[in-house]
Parts: sequence; structure tokens; C-alpha cells
Amino acid sequence: MRKFFLPLGIFVAFSILAQLSFGGSGTSYAQKVPTFTLAQAILTALQRNPVLLNGEQEIKRTRGVIIQVRAQVLPQVTARANFDWTDPHLVGARILGTTTGTGTTPAGATGAASLFESPPSQVRDIQVPLADPTPIPIQNVQASDISYSISVTGTQLIFNGTSWPQIRGSFFQRDSAYFAFRNILDQLIAMVKTQFYQIVVNRELVSVNEQSVHLLEAQLKDQQNRFEAGTVPRFNVLQAEVALYNQLPLLISAQNNLRIAKITLAKTLGLDFQPGRGENPPLEVAGEMPYIPRSISLANAIEMGKERRPFLKQARANVLNQKEQVRAAAGQWLPTITTTGGGEWVSSPTNSSWHDISKGWIATVQGSMPIWDSGAIAGQVIQQRALLFEAKNTYDDDVRQVELEIQQAYSNLQQNRELIQSQEKNVEQAEEALRLAKARLDAGAGTQLDVLNAQVQLLTAQSTRLQALFGYNSSLAEFDRATGAQSTYHEMFADLTPHATKTKTYYTGSGVDAEGKPKQVEETTVRTSHGRSRTSYSK
Repeated sequence: MRKFFLPLGIFVAFSILAQLSFGGSGTSYAQKVPTFTLAQAILTALQRNPVLLNGEQEIKRTRGVIIQVRAQVLPQVTARANFDWTDPHLVGARILGTTTGTGTTPAGATGAASLFESPPSQVRDIQVPLADPTPIPIQNVQASDISYSISVTGTQLIFNGTSWPQIRGSFFQRDSAYFAFRNILDQLIAMVKTQFYQIVVNRELVSVNEQSVHLLEAQLKDQQNRFEAGTVPRFNVLQAEVALYNQLPLLISAQNNLRIAKITLAKTLGLDFQPGRGENPPLEVAGEMPYIPRSISLANAIEMGKERRPFLKQARANVLNQKEQVRAAAGQWLPTITTTGGGEWVSSPTNSSWHDISKGWIATVQGSMPIWDSGAIAGQVIQQRALLFEAKNTYDDDVRQVELEIQQAYSNLQQNRELIQSQEKNVEQAEEALRLAKARLDAGAGTQLDVLNAQVQLLTAQSTRLQALFGYNSSLAEFDRATGAQSTYHEMFADLTPHATKTKTYYTGSGVDAEGKPKQVEETTVRTSHGRSRTSYSK
């Protein structure tokens, strides 16, 4: 089990890795092809693979969702300002009153009839009739052509039934994004291992086919020399030529598979195409195909996979998030109460001086509650409950999916382990059979066909053994991914790890349901084909 330090978002380690694997910034690509060990390839993929980097950004996006939803229950302060200018020729038309040239209002005259007889920007000597018939003059009332107002108000939510469930749901969305990131990381490590071993096995297959071609070329040359000496018929030369030309396509195919494997790994590592390299490979790998037998208990592996797989923890977070969405939908039936308060400053209608403004405090409390909505809220609750049951069913199916993946990987490990054991002895025997066939041919006691057959059998045994080694290591990488043991995390995710993800909320082992609650024994009655009933108990 390898321990990886993953300071994602901080690329200091990558600059060091670049000097190790790329040969430094001053080295021309044409002079040196970057070479990766398995550990360097994994680290490069963790720092450059776009799928993993997108997973990191998804965590940050859900953090923004939390901030946005949480703002609904926090105070919000708003400043508003209004400035209005009116042409002086229109100001007088907005003042209700009457004027005359002498400053008195004749009996029976209306304000609208005499309004425009004085200058439009002011009203002179307006007399307002009161109970006392003696008029009270108002001298030189000037209407201001500028008006403005400023207000600063704060709004606070007192109570509603939706905001708090939505906030809790956003926390679970963040946790789901984090576990999705962890799941992508495990898949990426397994993919890099598989693609790395694919290059190694293809490289060995190229070497095996090259050795076979060289041997057949030597065999053809030997038969041509014997034919020229008159010791063998022309048929032997033709047989050697056919065997050689039949082997060449296998070598060409192996070389092409090697090139494709290198290109595929380069894409996974996030390496860009360099035009200067031409047809040269984008990278080389350093390492051999290991074979480290591992003792595995299937039952323990399945339980460990349930407990550790981020795939299941992500499904658990989705269930808990959907549960909060049901509460948020039902919370719309509850009243909503908000309060608003602040200060307001309004200019004087007669002048624009800041010293003559009117100022004061304002406060408002608003409340609302749905009485009859024709079933709109009930329909939303029904939808959210259905989605909750879908999420629970998905979780239960995901548990079975984990069990299936672990059992498949375990079975593949057994198969490839048995193949390796059977082919190791077979390769030794095939090599010895080829040596004896060549010796018999040289001594004149054997035939050329025996040598060719022995060569084919050796090539088949070597290829089968290499494929079995590759199958074992790729199955082992898949087994570690399926059991959640692909890597041991040292939590250095640039503060990406939410605290809640380390709690019992996300325990996904046996004995708990989709919500993390202990499973209850359920009694199930099954009607058999004979009309009898059979009762079974399940947890």
C-alpha cells in the first residue's frame, strides 16, 4: 500500500518532479524523452489530470453555494440614493396655489386660472384664506429644482421553514463533491497503474517478438546455407521463410500497441503534444512488471470496501441532501417573518441645502403565510419525497455494485495468479524443448518443423505469462480501487477536506441503511408456487 502526499492546488512538488522527469527547463525535448517511474507518473497525474482538477474546482463551487444560501439568514444592509433635477420652467406647474399681480386672490378665482400669471419659478404674496378673513401673506416662496434622498436599511430574516434545511443541504452537497473528488482520485491512480503496466507488458512483448524474429532469421540463414551445401531440400528454406514472415506482423502489431500505450498514458498525465518530438514517443517508463502475491480474504475485503469507498460516501451525502430538500419543500407551509430597519435622509422641497434635510428612522416587520395555494407546495413535497426514495434505492444498488466490483476483481486475481504459476514452469519447459529441437536438427536426428513448432510454443508461453502478469497487476489495482485501499491519504488537500466527512455520519459499513441508521430486521412473506407461504428475515 503506497502513501501519497497530495497537496493539490499547490504545485511546488511538481516543479521538482519536472526537473527529475523532464530533465529541467533547459533540456531540449528532442535530446531527452521524459522518463517516468510509477510513482512519478501517479504524482504527475494527480497534479495535471484535468478531470481531477475539475473535481477540486467542484468542491470550491459548492463552498460558494454554501455562502450564497447562508446569506439568506444573515443580515443584509442596502444603501439607496435618489437624485432628481427638474427644469425651473416646470417647477411652478407642480405647486398647487393661486397668484395675482398685487398678491391678493379675488373672490371666486381659482388657483389653476391664475397660476401662470406670475413668473413660473416662484409664487409671490400668496394669501391663504382661514377662518379669520384677514389674509396671511407668504413672501417669496421659492421651489427647488433639485431634490434628493438617501436611505440605509438593513433586512433580517426572523423565521421561515426553508432556509435552514437548504443550508444543511448545501453542506451535504459540499461533502458529496469532496467524496466525488476522492472517487476520481482513486480511479485515476488505478488508471495510471494499468496504463503504466500496459506499456511495460507491451515493451516486453516487443522484446519477445524481436527475439523470435532474430531466431527465425538465423534459422532461415542456416537453412539457406544447408541448401546451398546440398544437405537439405528447398522445402526447408521455404518453411523458414514462411515462419519468418508470419512472425513479422506480430512484431509490427506489438510495436504499434507500445506506441499507442505511451500516447494514452501521456494524455492521462496531462502532457501536451510537442511538435519537436516528431514521431518519437511522448514518454518512456522505467520499471518492470512486478509480481507480489497477496493473501486476501474476500469477506474482509468486501467489508473494507463498504467502509472505505468514497463512492458510497458520496451516495450517502446525496441521500442526506435530498432529505433536507424534503424538509425545505415542506417548510413553505410555515410563516415567513422578516424585519427591515434603517435611516432615511430627504431634501427640503424649497432648497437643496444639506442643512435643511429631513431625517429619521424607519422600521418594518413583515409576515406572510400561505393559506391556499391549490396544492403547489404539496406537489413539491411529493416530488422531493420521490427523489429521496430514488436516492435511497441508488445507495442500496451502489452497495451491491461495490460488492460486485470487489468479487470480480478477486476472481480476476485468482485467475491471473493461477496463470502465472502455470506459465512459469511452462516457459522453462518450452525453452528446453527449443534447445533440444535445435540440437537434434544440428545432429541430423531432428527436422526443421520440430524447431519451428518449439519456437512457436516458446513464444506462446512467454506471451501468455506476460499477459498474466499484466492481468494480475491491473486486477490488483482495480481490487485496491474497489476496496478503497488504492492509497492511504495524508490529508493535505489544501483545506479541501470538510470536517464532517471524518465523522460517523459517513460510516457506510454493513448494518446501516442509506441514511446511516441501524438496519431493522424486516419480515418478508413469500408465496411459493404450491400456495404455501414462507417467511424470511432480512436486515
